Amino acid sequence: MMPNSSERSFRHREVIPVSSSHLWKIESGYVRTVTWDMSGEVTTLGIWGTGDIVGKPLSQLDPYQIECLTPVQASEFAFSRHQLGEVMFCHIQHLERLVNILHTRQTSSRLLKLLEWLAQRFGHKVDRGSVIEIRLTHQIIAEIISTTRVTVTRLLKELERQEKLILLRKHRILLLA
Repeated sequence: MMPNSSERSFRHREVIPVSSSHLWKIESGYVRTVTWDMSGEVTTLGIWGTGDIVGKPLSQLDPYQIECLTPVQASEFAFSRHQLGEVMFCHIQHLERLVNILHTRQTSSRLLKLLEWLAQRFGHKVDRGSVIEIRLTHQIIAEIISTTRVTVTRLLKELERQEKLILLRKHRILLLA
């Protein structure tokens, strides 16, 4: 836990409150940071897990929201300038990877790149590949890669037929090696 921090629990789908003077360290669980435009179109800014730090001071976008993808334990803390530099470095690397994924032209390739990144970042190795433990709905995946839920569902089934992945219960995915 960070010095001068207070740990709180949040439920799946709950929104973590944001402040311009505090950050949150994810102690357990997964969140996504999002913004949206005037028409309500959601843009995912990042997917974050245990050990990651998120919060409004890291973004100039308004609105800015932190949504729980799972039950989450998080510690809120006031930050110092030297902490902010280190955190920004991590965020830049994370966002650089997401931008690279989003600039993949073919939607099926974009989806596969996203799944590979999620498996690398948040998955755990098993005999046949990596299990992505984050339980992302098809709608959330669609919002991340800028497509429709129907397209994501179709492409996931197609990738399963091609034996690139196995769709598991509770929105988990086994990405085959």
